[in-house]
Amino acid sequence: MKRTRNWLIFSLVVVLIVVVFLFRSSEQEVQPGSTISTDVPVSVTLVRKERLVSTISLVGTINANNDVNVVSETQGVVKEVFVAVGSGVSAGTVLVQVDDEIPRSNLATAEINYQKARRDFERSETLYQENSISPSQLDAARLALKAAENQLDLSRRQVENTKIKSPISGTVNSRNVDVGTMVQPGMTVANIVDITRLKVVVNVSEREAFRLKPGDTVEITTDVYPGQKFEGRVNNIASKADEAHTYPVEIGLPNSARYPLKAGMFCRIEFVSTTPTEALTIPRLSLVGSIRNAQVFVVRSSIAYLRTVVIGRQTNEMLEVVEGLSEGDTVVTSGQNNLSDNARVAVFSTQ
Repeated sequence: MKRTRNWLIFSLVVVLIVVVFLFRSSEQEVQPGSTISTDVPVSVTLVRKERLVSTISLVGTINANNDVNVVSETQGVVKEVFVAVGSGVSAGTVLVQVDDEIPRSNLATAEINYQKARRDFERSETLYQENSISPSQLDAARLALKAAENQLDLSRRQVENTKIKSPISGTVNSRNVDVGTMVQPGMTVANIVDITRLKVVVNVSEREAFRLKPGDTVEITTDVYPGQKFEGRVNNIASKADEAHTYPVEIGLPNSARYPLKAGMFCRIEFVSTTPTEALTIPRLSLVGSIRNAQVFVVRSSIAYLRTVVIGRQTNEMLEVVEGLSEGDTVVTSGQNNLSDNARVAVFSTQ
């Protein structure tokens, strides 16, 4: 009985000690006049002037410098084919020979008629000088000679058209006829492409169109040759926008013998401004909202103020500020998602 009473007394003492300890701990945690901090922790940076090299990055397709469909100007059966797909040709190379029997027969007749008309005219001139024929008879002989000459030229052209030639130097990309094929005027016989030089046509916005000029250097890369850069130059910028209010820009690119490119390949085009300029800049990380409706938080005396800004040129990491900020302003670069206008902040990092 006595032992039980002692255990009860001991237990009560222990409980009392624990209660006193907890009470004093709570007193120490909550002191009179103490407050919980509500300042939002943020990182900041200063608005400063930097030299900006503007870049525009677009994806385009490489095109041949010249891409020509060779069409037939005559009718007949193909007698000979002189080229295969992939063959290199020069301007004037005969690709296909069409049956020329009838055109040559017509040419022989035209030559006979021309010779006859020329002799008739010469005789008429002699007779006219002798006052044996009238001026109208001489004119008729002259017109007959001219008509015979025109017919002769036409017959020669018809014979020449039976030799279908390449109008440009390049490579035979496709051939649509074989020996025995019946061709008609306007029928495509072959496709010739010239890829000794290449061109890329891309569309840019109106702001970018006014920043570019003919002769600007362009860096071009492809997935075929990772890390290899090709240098091109802006040939021209369209003076009129298309229906989407963008301006076509043509870029000239010499084809590399070591890293040859082909027409139809995708590429990435980097337009690089050759005239770096100083401008007020902020990191992209500080932006709140879109480029079109850009805002940033400016910190003054531990208060964050939401301010609207106008963005100009853009690089990979930096943005040009055209309006809304001054050099030396402090802007928030991280933590702005937890901010509202006029919120108190605690700066824990300055970049």
